[in-house]
Amino acid sequence: MKRFAASIEYYGTNYSGWQKQKQTLDTVQEKVENALSSIANEEIKVICSGRTDAGVHAISQVIHFDTNAKRFKKSWVEGTNSLLPNDISINWIKSVDNTFNARFSAVNRTYKYIVFNKTSCSIIHSNRVTLVKEKLDIDTMVKASRFLLGEKDFSSFRASGCQSKTPMRNVKEIKITKKKNTITFEISANAFLFNMVRIIMGTLINFGVNNLDPMLMKEILDSKDRKEASKTLDSSGLYFIGPEYPEVFKLPRPPIKRQIVPYI
Repeated sequence: MKRFAASIEYYGTNYSGWQKQKQTLDTVQEKVENALSSIANEEIKVICSGRTDAGVHAISQVIHFDTNAKRFKKSWVEGTNSLLPNDISINWIKSVDNTFNARFSAVNRTYKYIVFNKTSCSIIHSNRVTLVKEKLDIDTMVKASRFLLGEKDFSSFRASGCQSKTPMRNVKEIKITKKKNTITFEISANAFLFNMVRIIMGTLINFGVNNLDPMLMKEILDSKDRKEASKTLDSSGLYFIGPEYPEVFKLPRPPIKRQIVPYI
């Protein structure tokens, strides 16, 4: 049996998240496993680098799977893509050592939020960006975000349904930039809690709208109380850029610098 790693790109608008669910067939994992199983002519089960919520998009969701099937790389990629919906696609596929695990081998993961800061948004970008109509103070958001860096207890930014055994996460980098009316929020960490990025972004938006004292972010973090953070931001503008792995696996790095939508 041989193990493969693959990168999956998708728009999450039409799906109830990545993970398969008993109550619906509209998950990305369901579509990917069905397509791969057809190409392999055997049942394929995949493990992903990080589950995404309903409506969240992915630029490079990395998976791994084991199979006895022998296919050319072109057949795996093009054949599988021919069976997938037009909002899901395989970017690449690569044979890997059996020690590789898409979830547990990852050392870093990066998400990016695209926020359009204006009173209205073109229908072309519907479900591709998050619209915030109130004027945002970017400087305040940047200063508040600095309190989130490092290894900390992120209980205040953890949704109630989170199944993680620990709230400790190591946020390695946060970037907030603005060009025209488009604000880009990029965050990298060893891993994320359920809804962690969406709650953090919702809280930063609150800081930006109301020009709050950045020191309040430290108080929210130290409280370890979800009620102290702001509402969960909608998922339409959130993109999972992808995971990073040790060099020994020789996998492509996530396209962090890729422009997702035009600056508007």
